[in-house]
Amino acid sequence: MLFRFVSSVLLLALAAAAAQAADAPLLGSLRYDSDYPSIAYSSAATHNVFARLQQRIDSGEVKLDYHPTRGYLDALLKELNIDVSSQVLVYSKTSLQIDGIVAATPRAVYYNDQAYVGFVQGMPLLELAAVDSELGLVFYSIVNRPPVAPRFDREAGRCLTCHDTYSMLGGGVPRLMVLSAAVDGEHNPSGRETSDETSDHSALRDRWGGWYVTGQVGKQLHLGNLPVSGDPLLAGRSDAQRLNLKTLDGLFNTKPYISNQSDVVALMVLEHQTAAQNFMTRANFKLRTLLPRFEGGVLPTKLEGLSVKSQTTVKALLEPLTRHLLFADAIEFTSPISGHAGFEKALEARGPRDAQGRSLRQLSLQTTLFRWPVSYFILTEYFDSLPQLGREYVYARVLAVLRGQDTSAGFDRWSAADRKAGLEILIATKPEFARYVAEGRLSTTMPAITSTVPTN
Repeated sequence: MLFRFVSSVLLLALAAAAAQAADAPLLGSLRYDSDYPSIAYSSAATHNVFARLQQRIDSGEVKLDYHPTRGYLDALLKELNIDVSSQVLVYSKTSLQIDGIVAATPRAVYYNDQAYVGFVQGMPLLELAAVDSELGLVFYSIVNRPPVAPRFDREAGRCLTCHDTYSMLGGGVPRLMVLSAAVDGEHNPSGRETSDETSDHSALRDRWGGWYVTGQVGKQLHLGNLPVSGDPLLAGRSDAQRLNLKTLDGLFNTKPYISNQSDVVALMVLEHQTAAQNFMTRANFKLRTLLPRFEGGVLPTKLEGLSVKSQTTVKALLEPLTRHLLFADAIEFTSPISGHAGFEKALEARGPRDAQGRSLRQLSLQTTLFRWPVSYFILTEYFDSLPQLGREYVYARVLAVLRGQDTSAGFDRWSAADRKAGLEILIATKPEFARYVAEGRLSTTMPAITSTVPTN
């Protein structure tokens, strides 16, 4: 789950002492500072929505109203332009404030392209994460109690203890996780006792242990709405009683929450987006650090002329991101899926659209999650933070697939008409990609790489 941390309940004094102001450098150095000196992760994080919102609060331009039950949550979501239909509820104990989380009081998570907000009933903090175009994923907390003035405090070690899991011995990067916890009873035939990370590559039957799930999935099974860690609240519910729920009313008191739903479509888009951001962060950190070592101390701007070692590194880091953006490894559904919270409409409304009204944010939900064969993530500010040669690699690979020049495994699932439409939408909504295509830059920039050795 997002914001995973094994800890006891936190006191306000501890929260204040352990975090730094949004616009200040972190106190003390992190492993990242030696592993990725070009990133300077401990420096001030100023290129993200929380840093910008803090400036508006400090100037008096914005005032966050306080809700008697949820504190600053409602006002914060409004200022961040996070739609309330993105609400998903998780009751496994994986959070900065685990003592407040049980099935009767699940943690609510809300999100958009740029930010994530976690709310736990009765607990002192809102848990926050954002993608910073310079530093990657950064964490914050805000004291959710009056009369404390709203201030976003930068978090480091106590979040990164679990949010850096690519490598515990160095070489990891900050990342988000959507985890499926072990569930009790017959639905856990493997007897597993740990949580598994899930994405749109995961089978539905393995997803959402420890999450509430509303919406229609037909006869497809998943692990949502099942008891975890001995919590008795959801015990004894049959598949007919726990699947295809319209609301969560009757399972627990939903009145303290903004919505009585934990939308299945919002969960699936969350899995896709966080996986894309994780691939991106790893690629960004590694490319900016390793390529200068291989290329005489300079970060190259072009794919042409790279050493074999650099070419191998580029492909090893960017091919997984490219495959994810093209849904090459995403599962297909056996029956249509739908939500009841209005998330589909809110997501698609964000655009941008081409002249025919088509958008990469359009959902299908028939056999695939999205309608078109390329992810909206390629349109985000965070994708634009990749080094130029990284963007060119992804663009060239996307172009080759959408033009039907690469129909290898995973890239052959879409019809020629869908690939053509996806290319048209991307050209109409991504100016840099359109310019590269028009200039013919992408047809000659693909390096002749034969090795896919992983890069540490």
